[in-house]
Amino acid sequence: MTGSSSSSGDMSQVRRAVGEAFWAMCAADSASMPVHWYYDVDDIRRDFGGWISGFSSPGERHPSSILSLSNSAGSGRSAWSSGGKRPDVVGSVILHDKLKLWKSSSGSVHYHQGLQAGDNTLNVLCSLRVARSLAGGGFTDVSQPEARAAVLSDYVQFLTTPGSHNDTYAESSHRSFFADWQESRPTSPRQVLTFAEKRSKLKLSSSSPDGQLDAIGCFPMSLPFILLSASANEEKAVAAAVEFVKLTHPHPKVSEWVSIYSRALHAVLGGASVRQQAEHALRRLNVWDVCQSYSRKAARFLVSSEERLKVHQSAVNYLGLACYTKGALSSMFYLAHEFHDDLRGGILTNTNCGGENCNRGAALGALLGAGGAYLGASVPQQWKDELRDAQDFIPDILKTQ
Repeated sequence: MTGSSSSSGDMSQVRRAVGEAFWAMCAADSASMPVHWYYDVDDIRRDFGGWISGFSSPGERHPSSILSLSNSAGSGRSAWSSGGKRPDVVGSVILHDKLKLWKSSSGSVHYHQGLQAGDNTLNVLCSLRVARSLAGGGFTDVSQPEARAAVLSDYVQFLTTPGSHNDTYAESSHRSFFADWQESRPTSPRQVLTFAEKRSKLKLSSSSPDGQLDAIGCFPMSLPFILLSASANEEKAVAAAVEFVKLTHPHPKVSEWVSIYSRALHAVLGGASVRQQAEHALRRLNVWDVCQSYSRKAARFLVSSEERLKVHQSAVNYLGLACYTKGALSSMFYLAHEFHDDLRGGILTNTNCGGENCNRGAALGALLGAGGAYLGASVPQQWKDELRDAQDFIPDILKTQ
């Protein structure tokens, strides 16, 4: 972590908050993975014999899968993308053995076929690798261009290496990046950074930005920039995340959303209340009043009751169930506010709300994990033991802090 004037007592608390944030990010993603993009919550209960209460493997079939409509040559769906003339990136550049699943005639293939209970999705695997690159790179300040260069070079290597992970799906941001990357195929840190900066400039100045890039999936890879800037000042931490996300999700609105989230997470890592930070963010997103009405409704029912879960499901459905960042961020901060002191409850409620719960969960988990560290709470040890990908990365990431 970058230098700070805090006392060592404070620093050990901050370090603990960072560690728990990483574990909770992985736990929330993994819990949601089998029901990622379930848009009808009754399908969750039917497919899993009740509400999800831990880690499960995905089924082979997905009740609302539109994987076969996704554009395997770039962003969005093949039916309305302009990528028709471009070569496929899925199957040749990334996701080397997965194209057959994308083209499956059954049309109901699970997005995360190939993963097991306790595994993480591609976005969170990318996030863990970002953290490893940053933690092991010896950077005094992760907002420096050299840090982004190291991360992007590792990202390119990871996604273009056959067999490097088992996930079936890569969202639009990855497909768009590699559709552009395959023309010149830069690999060294400096070359990849130069390519990404030029591409970002072009896309950010476009009169018709790609709406698929304004998605909550922008958070996982930018999270480590905030977490590993926990002891830097707020502006540096926010700049580190924002400058990076411009390279992966070059859409004009994304910087604002990442900035709102980064400020909240950075404050919580320093000991601020999750509840207060969530309220502040919900006010900025202009949804505080509606969140309060759902909150009052939920409070009428017993904690952990199905009636209360149904209120939260309604709230998330209303605020934003899909991937688009503003709605998903509103839902995420609503859940953070409601579960500010209940990490396990917050993670499982997020899962059982369905929709874009993996990336929403990663952002929620990081907040609740960081906040929990100050309340003497932590990610259940049983969960940590079952999170194989996290086990491979997190201890090493934290060793360098």
